[in-house]
Amino acid sequence: MADLSFSALGAPTSDFHFERTNGGVTVVYVGARPIIASVRVTVRITSARAPWWLIPGVFYGENRPADNDRVFPRFEIGASSAQQHAAMVSDEWHFRADRAATPAVFVWAAPGLGGAAIATSERSSLGPSSIGFEHRDSVAHLHVTYPSKEYPITYYGDSKPRVALEEAHRWKPGESVELPFTVYELDADRHAYAPILRELWVLSARTSRPRPWVSVEQAADLTARGLFEWHYDADPGVLLETVGFDREVSGRDGRRVDRQAMHVGWISGIPWAYAMLRHGVRLDHPDEIAAARKVIGFITSNLSPSGTFWGVWYRDHGWSQSWSTVKNALHSRTLAEATLFLVRALLLEDNEGWESAARSNLDAVVHRQRADGNLGSLHDANTGEVLSWNGASGLTWIAALVEAADRNETYLPAAIRAGEYYSSFVLDEYLCGAPEDVDLAPTSEDGYAAVMAFVALFRATKEPRWIDLARRAADWMLTFRYSYDVAFDEQTLLGRYDFSTRGADNASPSNQHLHAYGLVCTAELFELSEALNDPFYRDRAEETLACFRQFIARENGDFNAYRGMVSERYYQTDCFQSKGMLLTLSHAWSVGVTLLACEQRLAR
Repeated sequence: MADLSFSALGAPTSDFHFERTNGGVTVVYVGARPIIASVRVTVRITSARAPWWLIPGVFYGENRPADNDRVFPRFEIGASSAQQHAAMVSDEWHFRADRAATPAVFVWAAPGLGGAAIATSERSSLGPSSIGFEHRDSVAHLHVTYPSKEYPITYYGDSKPRVALEEAHRWKPGESVELPFTVYELDADRHAYAPILRELWVLSARTSRPRPWVSVEQAADLTARGLFEWHYDADPGVLLETVGFDREVSGRDGRRVDRQAMHVGWISGIPWAYAMLRHGVRLDHPDEIAAARKVIGFITSNLSPSGTFWGVWYRDHGWSQSWSTVKNALHSRTLAEATLFLVRALLLEDNEGWESAARSNLDAVVHRQRADGNLGSLHDANTGEVLSWNGASGLTWIAALVEAADRNETYLPAAIRAGEYYSSFVLDEYLCGAPEDVDLAPTSEDGYAAVMAFVALFRATKEPRWIDLARRAADWMLTFRYSYDVAFDEQTLLGRYDFSTRGADNASPSNQHLHAYGLVCTAELFELSEALNDPFYRDRAEETLACFRQFIARENGDFNAYRGMVSERYYQTDCFQSKGMLLTLSHAWSVGVTLLACEQRLAR
């Protein structure tokens, strides 16, 4: 079904001799004069009438639904015009390898048919590598190019296409190089990527290990103080979403760049207040306990007219909707995550106001649940009407309903119905809709929500179907997780600090930077390993916690941050910023999710 070929770009292929080896190919330049060219390895798959692509962390199926309101690379059969390329729609895509969580590209020819994959390393002796694919006349081609090429455009994180990247090597007569790659055959199950990525992760461990700066206990103490000292504002009792490393930088209004806003969940709010409360209770820190109580109390005492939380608080105009462009919309994942961690906070403290708010949110969403189990993605803040049923953002409600099941007999049946509905997203290998700002595109955050949901259902019911879905969801989530260390120029910040990317997650195909949000399901990955008697998922969780025990500011001035601050973004490729840079803002969720994972780890 698949065949392998080698070619030169920018020079006659006949000027090169290719000899296949166990680890790749030996390439010898047999031309008479020096020449500038690159080398390409291609796997060809026939009968690809409806191809399904996977580049871990970068490309999933068509990648971007046609009506998605955020522009980033999309696959479409026959899309080859300059106009389509300008809109980031193409039937051929090539990406630099450092964009991928594992430098590999997979294709399934059509539903019910198998396919192939090719994997390589981020760099070779010719420099940075690239991976890609194209589709022509029902034939799928998988490519690895040395050195790297991006086509038809270079994506930089926004809707403006950048000039395509094309590097080349200057060959000398008689020059010989070894180029690494591995080819795999795939069966018809789209989940066939999982054992391959697991194998590649094991192999890369020989040369790649996380290098944490501090212990778990130290990380917990630093991040708890970081939340309290830099993000907590007692007036009116909020966790500010971002605060600047440089405390003298100001905006055009003369105010500091700190974002005067707080989401109720997701990027601020109850989840991270819960983490601070948990740390404060464990170590008897009254100031942290009081701050966490005040944040949770402020949110729970200000419900929307529809009975759920609001989406966001702004200092200049108070409570408002989510970031959705739909008027009055509250985002399901944000509401559900706030509710889930409120239920967990109630295990630490009996509070009538918190209890009432938790019940109000859960009762509202159960009342709105569709007959097929869908819990809705966008909810009207005033009326409670479900404004959108699209996507899988309602997944997060499942864990909240399960963990609150002893409060109302309807909660667990509602969670089971929802699990049955959202299971199709896991089985189809395309989860989408979790973050407010990415619309219906696949993201790593969808994977976290699914893992938490299906582990919770298994915990409550012990039914094998749920642990199998949790395993599949975890495998999909781990496609976003870096299995190797990206090579940084030693003159960049990440290079100078020897940052290890192994264990970090690419946020999404549209937000191509590394982030720590995967720490949110640390406990669930531990549970999954125990249930399956397989240490793999625990090892991956431990690795991520080790990764993000780097770049926690240990003292004022550490990487120009203040003690306890944590960045949201680590730039492993040229997207939004140059490769090797670090976002110089501390985010409440980045600090909070690190603290949460440390507390969960210390409790095991």
